[in-house]
Amino acid sequence: MDEEFGLIESKTTQKDDALNEQLEYALHQPSSSFIFHEIAKIASEHDPIDLAHTVSRLPLDARVLVYENLPDVEAKVIFMIHTGRQTRAAVYAQLKDSEIQELLQNMAPDEAVSLLDDLSDRRMKRVLEGIDPVKAERIRALAQHDRHTAGRIMTNEFFAFPMEASIGRVAAAIRENPGIDLERRVFVLNDRGELTGFAPIRALIVNPAFLPIRQVMRPVLHQVQPDTHRDEVVELVERYKISTLPVVDDEGKLLGIIPDERIVEAMEDMADETIASMAGTAEDLSQPQPVWKRFLWRAPWLVVTLFAGLLTAGALSYFRESNWFAFVALFVPLIAGMSGNVGIQCSTVVVRAISNGEISLGNAREAVGEELRVGGTIALLFGSICGLVVYGLNRFLHQGESSIHPLGIGLVVGVGLFGACMIAACIGTLAPFVFARLRIDPAIASGPIVTACNDVLSTLMYIWIAKLVGQFFFVSL
Repeated sequence: MDEEFGLIESKTTQKDDALNEQLEYALHQPSSSFIFHEIAKIASEHDPIDLAHTVSRLPLDARVLVYENLPDVEAKVIFMIHTGRQTRAAVYAQLKDSEIQELLQNMAPDEAVSLLDDLSDRRMKRVLEGIDPVKAERIRALAQHDRHTAGRIMTNEFFAFPMEASIGRVAAAIRENPGIDLERRVFVLNDRGELTGFAPIRALIVNPAFLPIRQVMRPVLHQVQPDTHRDEVVELVERYKISTLPVVDDEGKLLGIIPDERIVEAMEDMADETIASMAGTAEDLSQPQPVWKRFLWRAPWLVVTLFAGLLTAGALSYFRESNWFAFVALFVPLIAGMSGNVGIQCSTVVVRAISNGEISLGNAREAVGEELRVGGTIALLFGSICGLVVYGLNRFLHQGESSIHPLGIGLVVGVGLFGACMIAACIGTLAPFVFARLRIDPAIASGPIVTACNDVLSTLMYIWIAKLVGQFFFVSL
């Protein structure tokens, strides 16, 4: 039944549901000692990643209870990395600075930065002062970058060696540093410390230990700087299938690397933000929120739609005394619905093309022209069909029941629909470029603002056409 409506339950979803039932059952026991015992049992038997996702359905105090009953520090680190921001904030509120410091000591700097975002600046400073100075400095170095840049999603723990270093020396250094994740590449530096190339891990395994790493080195074809925007990083990795992307400064010195798992996380964040902006809300249903807060998230965007509706109603009321208005108003929902869909389709296609890099400044004019031609074709085809249908119905079924000639009714609806759809196609196609020029996320162009503009302008276009056509086809009964 669920599949019929597109609600397909995966194995992970089923696992989350079953785990949630266990937690709910444990939390509703009459005895507090029994609750603690059951929660501790569940926390020790299940993967902390599964627990991190499942607790988002529980009250905040219950999430903290699950965290406190995890068996060891490693499990707590995994839990905190994979859980949501609300859960982390609730846990932090119950932890001492020393406990947070213990967590940071057991995770990579790039992971630590993400977790520290949920702490106040004062507490973050206090916590960092109590951990290993080298790690603290690496965390601070990452935290100084903007959240949406390469510098923020990179890790500054990596393996890099001079060109003359032997494969045996490289292998020994890797063995001596088990805490640093071994990515698919080991980077190579020249005498000035500048990034020169990389050596695949496989090359270090199959070649003799005495061989200099420069002899198995390959050139680095793609690199970014720390202020490179996250979207550009994702586009680069997607296009060239880069497993590990180096980040360098203005002098070409290696600052960090972006592994593929951070790219996946960035893509997920981008998708969430795009969907949220297109819908005009930043809500997350996995996180319980009070009704008033959800209202405040949605209300600002809905106000735009409200004023657009009032403006449309005001325009319609201006013509309410006209003899032809009674039948014209019947088709307003049709016109608004069709034109709105056309506008949303155009804007969605353009926004997706912009985000994927398919549209650039060089081919923007061609892309706009192509989308307008598609929108024009849709407007002409559906306008003609709708006009003919309305004409036929009034000609053969309602002859003499209207003060407007059947041909006039067909022309009003057909030409009005064509004009409204063309307006919507223009707005939907051009709005993303306008927003991009204003340095606003183009995804917003597909949201309530463009929808509201479509409704107002398409309805006004339809009324204007109806007024013109009505002057020629108005007849007395």
